[in-house]
Amino acid sequence: MFLQLAHTRLDVYKFSSQVTLECYQITKRFPSEEKFGLVQQIRRASISVHLNLAEGCSRKSAVERRRFYEISRGSLIELDAAIGIACQLGYVTLDELKPLGETIVKTFKILSGMIR
Repeated sequence: MFLQLAHTRLDVYKFSSQVTLECYQITKRFPSEEKFGLVQQIRRASISVHLNLAEGCSRKSAVERRRFYEISRGSLIELDAAIGIACQLGYVTLDELKPLGETIVKTFKILSGMIR
């Protein structure tokens, strides 16, 4: 935010930020009994995508960068699975998830390319 490093201008960084913000908005509508369950899991996974991407971009070694990108992508997969459960439980509909789903797919594709 304050440092204005090169990675903050990357599309994938912007997409991962958008994923996190959308997850926080969506989980606000979940039942209160999920406050320490699915809500926290979704929020933690979404922020993990963003933060591991940022940390990976700061690493000098290609091996280290790739490892953080892999962690970021893993968190994105975890997030996708958790959102799927929330949908199955009726906390959110597929229509409500469409914008988030599109951003998740974009982020996944770019991260996968960065890992290769």
